Amino acid sequence: MKLTNEQLVEISSGIIYWIKSNMKNISAKKAVIGISGGKDSTVTASLCALAIEPENVHGLILPNGEQEDLSEAIEICKAFGINYHIINISDMVKSVQMGVINTGLELSKQTELNIPPRIRMTTLYAYAQSLDSALVINTSNLSEDWVGYATIYGDTAGAFSPLATLTSDEVIQIGRYLGIEEKYLVKPPADGLTGKTDEDVLGFTYDVLNRYLREGIIDDLETKERIDRLHKISRFKFVPIPMYDSGLEIRAKEIGNVYKFNMNNGGKY
Repeated sequence: MKLTNEQLVEISSGIIYWIKSNMKNISAKKAVIGISGGKDSTVTASLCALAIEPENVHGLILPNGEQEDLSEAIEICKAFGINYHIINISDMVKSVQMGVINTGLELSKQTELNIPPRIRMTTLYAYAQSLDSALVINTSNLSEDWVGYATIYGDTAGAFSPLATLTSDEVIQIGRYLGIEEKYLVKPPADGLTGKTDEDVLGFTYDVLNRYLREGIIDDLETKERIDRLHKISRFKFVPIPMYDSGLEIRAKEIGNVYKFNMNNGGKY
């Protein structure tokens, strides 16, 4: 969707204020972000730097062995004036892989693809919890999340998600409005794991997906069915963990309606 200048101003300023409010509500002072060199982490880092000042933003660059765009990730951190560190996760990934292999199992392709994002998130949280009052910020966008192109307990995690309701092209537009260099915004999105672009893996373009999301229009029925199926089967990645209702009443004061199914219901027993 093409955003007007008024929308760009409103959304950008709204996200910045929202980040400030979330940080204040959780009594946090610092933000920790995984910097990949792509548009999502770049725009998220920029918004956080504007919201809480660059010195309070920490970028972690987490290559798994060699990473071609490592220099771009460093450039991004320097351009925003945020703190940054490089932590190569290769040894950690290999250790987990060998641990599973030593049980006698053969690693599935999905296991190989999902271990690195989960190691990255573990590393982000380890770093954040070693800082004073720091939070890990999610960098996912609506397009990826809609079709489940994310790893549960990996890049789906974070304290809050500034870009979660923006499509991939809208993230680019916000980035341009913020003055971010074009080269960080328009390179083809890739997972850095398979050697393929996101669109190669998904089997359709983000343009097609984004038009369907915002206008409800899609020309190819087969592509629509594929998108709808991916959306349906991936919802478990984005909802709270299901909890069995024991029917036993909870009388203590509860916040957030996590246990609303058995609050003051008299209990079953």
